[in-house]
Amino acid sequence: MDNQFYRQIFDKHQHVEAVPSNKEITTWALQVIRLLFPEQAKRVYHDVHALKDEFVRLENELALIMNATKACQDCNNEMLANAVFEQMPELYDLLNTDIQAIFNGDPAACSEFEVIRTYPGFFAISFYRLAHSLYKHNVPLLPRILTEYAHSKTGIDIHPAAEIDEYFYIDHGTGIVIGESCIIGKNVKLYQGVTLGALSVTKSLAFTKRHPTVEDNVVIYAGATILGGETVIGHDSVIGGNVWLTRSVAPNSTVYHKPEITVFNKTKV
Repeated sequence: MDNQFYRQIFDKHQHVEAVPSNKEITTWALQVIRLLFPEQAKRVYHDVHALKDEFVRLENELALIMNATKACQDCNNEMLANAVFEQMPELYDLLNTDIQAIFNGDPAACSEFEVIRTYPGFFAISFYRLAHSLYKHNVPLLPRILTEYAHSKTGIDIHPAAEIDEYFYIDHGTGIVIGESCIIGKNVKLYQGVTLGALSVTKSLAFTKRHPTVEDNVVIYAGATILGGETVIGHDSVIGGNVWLTRSVAPNSTVYHKPEITVFNKTKV
């Protein structure tokens, strides 16, 4: 390899944006979630003051992480971190609705403890909810790092900008994709392999609504693909497995894919 190649790589090293490691960022997020849900943690707090001190420590750590990213030179990161943590009670309440939705909706769930501790759907949702809170406060880069970490652990890909209301239920979850401009209402249930995506990936559409809207009380079964920013799934609808949709569906609809499967039984001689 010639020196020009080494010079090119060296120049990139000199100008790369300063960002803490993904491990440092995701460790912070895990600590926040485990603080909210001790079912995932080992640490025991003996009084409220110790618990409060831990929230303060994590708020300060978030400010330090944001300062270290240098993605927003003019931001007051201490104020942003405080704003995120001021909304922690709302985040906690919202996540509890998701836990209830999963527990009530899955006959295999034996307890809310089991949902919190073992369900990949709740893991992905909790990271999404925290990332979305950061996103709403215009915190750069960190939201996407958090949701991609959850994606790598669960196979569930939720963009932090998506708007998802309460009582959100993901069952099994592997292969689910929820795009950036998706809007999802209350009491929505998604099964594995569901894609809520864009009709086109043209870069010129980057700042437009490219992904579907799913209204309240909708169930979308495994393998369904729903595309397009103008596509609306009306409330109280059921979308069957392997359905492909690029147009809106009226409320209270049932949409299903009709496969053509033929089974031949060989007669034994």
